[in-house]
Amino acid sequence: MTEPTASPTASPTASPTASPGVDTEEQAALRQSVAALLDKRSDPAAVRAAMASEHGHDPALWSTLVEQIGAAALSIPERYDGAGATWVETHLVCEELGRRLTPSPLLGSAVLAAQAVLATGDDAACARILPGIAAGEQAALCWASEDGWATPGVRASGDDDPTLSGTAHHVLGADTASTLLVIAISGGGVGLFEVPAGTPGVTVTRVPVMDPTRTLSRVEFDGAVATAIATRPSFLARLRAAGWAAISAEQVGAARAALDATVRYTQERRQFGRTIGSFQALKHRMADMYVRAETAASLSYSAAAMVAAAQSPGDGPDSDDAAYAAEIEAAAAKVYCSEALQWITGEAIQLHGGVGITWEYDVHLYFKRAHGTAQLLGQPHEILAALEVAAGL
Repeated sequence: MTEPTASPTASPTASPTASPGVDTEEQAALRQSVAALLDKRSDPAAVRAAMASEHGHDPALWSTLVEQIGAAALSIPERYDGAGATWVETHLVCEELGRRLTPSPLLGSAVLAAQAVLATGDDAACARILPGIAAGEQAALCWASEDGWATPGVRASGDDDPTLSGTAHHVLGADTASTLLVIAISGGGVGLFEVPAGTPGVTVTRVPVMDPTRTLSRVEFDGAVATAIATRPSFLARLRAAGWAAISAEQVGAARAALDATVRYTQERRQFGRTIGSFQALKHRMADMYVRAETAASLSYSAAAMVAAAQSPGDGPDSDDAAYAAEIEAAAAKVYCSEALQWITGEAIQLHGGVGITWEYDVHLYFKRAHGTAQLLGQPHEILAALEVAAGL
């Protein structure tokens, strides 16, 4: 069981761009494979069709990502039927999905749910749950209260046969998940609980969203019987680090795509007999967008490397210290990338002129994704405030 805390630390469509310090030859090949698949199967028309579909994503594309790319299995160890890759491989896939705004269960299931189980350090739970996630079965992590992620919205009662009561908000993919993993207040701490979808006392309701490329649900528990999963002291730190890093990867991909779309538009739009991209003031604004996007990428990749190091084989105090350090780096990446993407997409809307916010252009979808992802797992100002508390400032 982990002590509850609002602090982020429990202790002191352009072609893919190579990423210095991240893309090994194998990682670059993975990135290219994902990009090639998404270029064919997740163009703007496909994204809009998936948004309007029953599941909110394309199940056929998800199956292809799982079976041909192994996307759901990348960061799951081989002993749990995963690919046994490092966290960086999952990070790069998240970036390519974010570049195209591809609706996908990856973040909710293969990142948040899978990493929640891995973060516990409970071998029995990992062996029971992770093989299914690696094979593409969908799981959802229930965590936030109505006020956010600082305190869980669900409480657990009973030790031998725990039951859950309360409401989890902003749950990714709960309406299509076969397993619900619930972070709940239990006694004086926070624990993780497993609940099969369809369990009596569980009600899942999809809710309206700002970002139409991602579904969110409200999950209500009314005395639902659950299975407790043992956790270690660094559980929440490990989970937050992986979640924040993955979101920052999506944001980097989206930032680069929004910049590329803006450059293309300004090279095509003509005013006063010239393309508007030739105007010095607009060049300066796009240069600033580029600098922020690349700075965001550097922070995101640094967080990915530290998450990968914290997940390397081994346990004990050194492993926990690495997890706490990764959490702080990932917090910085989440804050900077959130603010950078909001600013970049705001500039993109402005530089597209009046058409930027219209349905026919994709840039407004990137703007909505920017503001949606900024809220996930804590808003930037909340994370900064928690960092200050943790640092004693």
